[in-house]
Amino acid sequence: MKNRIKVFRAMHDLTQEELARRLGVTRQTIQAIETEKYDPSLPLAGKIAHYFHTTIEEIFIFDFIDEPSE
Repeated sequence: MKNRIKVFRAMHDLTQEELARRLGVTRQTIQAIETEKYDPSLPLAGKIAHYFHTTIEEIFIFDFIDEPSE
């Protein structure tokens, strides 16, 4: 799953450490999400979106696998 957390952090002039502290997670968690090595839980994704006053869909880009056509 792709995301725009780095963009939103830049718009709010936040470091990974500052965002992590405000969300109650580690800097490593933010770094792993930004580099797409970790997909956050739905509650954490919601917390991130709420922090930036936006929707989950604005921050996270879901890569849906096309289902086979019948």
